[in-house]
Parts: sequence; structure tokens; C-alpha cells
Amino acid sequence: MKEIQGGLANGMAGVIIFSGSLPATRVAVAALSPLFLTGARAVIAALLAAMLLSVFRQPRPTRADLASLAIVSVGVVAGFPLLTALALQHVTSAHSIVFIGLLPLSTAIFGVLRGGERPRPAFWVFSSLGSALVAGFALAGNGGGISVAGDLLMLAAILLCGLGYAEGASLSRRLGGWQVICWALLLAAPPMAVLALVTLPGDLSAVGAPSWAGLAYVSVFSMLIGFIFWYRGLAQGGIAAVGQLQLLQPFFGLLLAGAVLGEAVTPAMLCATLGVVACVAAARRFAR
Repeated sequence: MKEIQGGLANGMAGVIIFSGSLPATRVAVAALSPLFLTGARAVIAALLAAMLLSVFRQPRPTRADLASLAIVSVGVVAGFPLLTALALQHVTSAHSIVFIGLLPLSTAIFGVLRGGERPRPAFWVFSSLGSALVAGFALAGNGGGISVAGDLLMLAAILLCGLGYAEGASLSRRLGGWQVICWALLLAAPPMAVLALVTLPGDLSAVGAPSWAGLAYVSVFSMLIGFIFWYRGLAQGGIAAVGQLQLLQPFFGLLLAGAVLGEAVTPAMLCATLGVVACVAAARRFAR
């Protein structure tokens, strides 16, 4: 029980940190290209990861772990950041944020496929209900307007992120939570460095402070610190159980979007939040 509670606490810390990712990305892509942003954030985080691994003298992963680390790299280091940055050129921050509510379902599915977890049938009922509530809120909150390109990019990002989360959680049981994301960042660093150099803005002085601040946030917090808490939480409390906390992320994100981007926080959002919290609590009971 104590381990599960610790997993939930670590998972919630990760969720709160991740909630700022899409608003920060939205600010960053106002002056930086999605390709440069993806490459730069990965390289910055990889440099910090190398320092952590060196200071704490962590052993290198085995060859058997490289395939799993590559999946984590593709899912959360390259795929999700790039696809969400591209999506934010077509949809608003608020619209993209609520898609994150579909992450628990994606994470749980890949947890079954890759992590060997077997949630009870009721888990899927409450998880699907929570995801449907988030999806309905997305449509209602945006007047039913949909950007096909933006939504498809967000759905693809959710699938890749769910795969990366589940694979990383399974691997963290052997390597440790923060070690997984650090090694995944180092594995992805060479191609990401090439991507950043090739897409480097021609005039760096033309990039405003808000975009640099957005890059700093997604590099340090979204790409590294958040994962330290998140993977530890998933390993302690279980992929399916802790993964349900992601249902709360859209609403934390909308609160941040209201503060950073000036978007309104409506009573409908608060009502939907209560419904999602109920789904999270119910799904947790049947996750194992």
C-alpha cells in the first residue's frame, strides 16, 4: 500500500509538470520551427542527463535493454514532441491539451501489450468513460470545431507517447525511473543534434524571450524532470493505475493555459474535472 501511495504521489508530480508542456510548446513554436524545437529540447535534456548519469556513476544498460530504450526514444523523445509541435500549428493550445486525456487508455493498452499487466474489465469501462468525457469536453469547449490535420497529429502523438510511457515503465523496474529517460535521451542525442543544427533559425536575435522560455521549460521540465517522477510513479504503483492520473492533466494544462495564454477557465471545465476525478478513482480500484 505504501508503495502504491508513493507511486501515485510521484505520478501526480509528473502529471503537474507535464501539464505545462503544451502551453510552453505553443509559446515556443510562435518563433521556433517544430523541427528545431524537437531537436533542441532533446539535446539540452541529453546534456543534463549525461551530467546526472556521470555524477551518480550509473552503470550502462545492457544490449538487451537497447531495443526498449529505442522505443522510449522514438515515443517520448522524438515522436510526441514533434507531433504535438506540428499539431499546435493547426489547433489551439486548449484543444490540443484535452487530447492528453486519451493518454491513460493508450498507456494502459501498451501496458498490457508490453508490460504484461492485466487490469480487470471494469478498469476499461471507467477508463473509456473518463476518456470519452475528456473528448466530449474538447468538442464542447471548442464549439465542435475540428482541425482534421491537428487532431490526427495529436492522436498519433498520443499513441506514440502511450507506447513510450509503458515501455519506459517496464524498463524502469530494471534500470530505475530517472535512468531510463536519461539513457533514452543519450541514445537519441546524435540524430536530434543533427536535426537541431539543420533547422537552426537563421536569425536567433529575432526569437523573443517567451519562445526561449518555452524551449527551456520543455527541455528541462517536460523532457527530463517530469519523467524522473513519472517513470518512478509508474514502476511503483503500476502502469494502469498511475496512468489514470493523466486524465487530470488536461485540466491542469488548461489552468496553465489560462494563466500563460489568457484562455478562459469556464465552469464547464470545473464540472468536467469533477467527473474525471471520479473516473480516476473508480478505475484505480480495478487496475490490478
